[in-house]
Amino acid sequence: MKIFILVGIAIVFYLLRANVVAAPILKIGDDAPTFTLPDSQGNQVNLSNYTGKWLVLYFYPKDDTPGCTTEACHFRDDFKFLESLGAKVVGVSIDDSFSHKKFAEKYNLPFPLLSDSSGEVASRYGALNNFLVVKLAKRYTYLINPQGKIAKIYLSIDTSKHSQEIIEDLKTLKQQI
Repeated sequence: MKIFILVGIAIVFYLLRANVVAAPILKIGDDAPTFTLPDSQGNQVNLSNYTGKWLVLYFYPKDDTPGCTTEACHFRDDFKFLESLGAKVVGVSIDDSFSHKKFAEKYNLPFPLLSDSSGEVASRYGALNNFLVVKLAKRYTYLINPQGKIAKIYLSIDTSKHSQEIIEDLKTLKQQI
């Protein structure tokens, strides 16, 4: 029995390592990968919808889980301030549109949640954990400038402080323009 557990753990670590190596590496200044995904209402949302605005594009693992709820609610609470800085917020996970709709309604989220059910967009952003039968988005955020270029990348996120971190970075980036 112990050998099966050890083999299982080894396989999981191998898959995690393989996934990290295979992820594309985006850099500050790169064009943000384009996307078209459905929101919680079934409307198609494109990256081009945000041309001319700052975009906080955040990937998260799962609707209505503790960390994801904390992160989404902080974005909700700071939404007006982010908008006053010229930024829009968009969340992306592998969950379906129906799950997003329930999550957004439960927490009164004023920004779109997009369904990347195939994981294709998360993969292009290097934000996909693919465990063969289970796919989850990694908790990554990209701050995209009004020209569609990646201005800041967040790969290590404290969900309780993330929206404030973005606000401070957005203030700094706007001063540099």
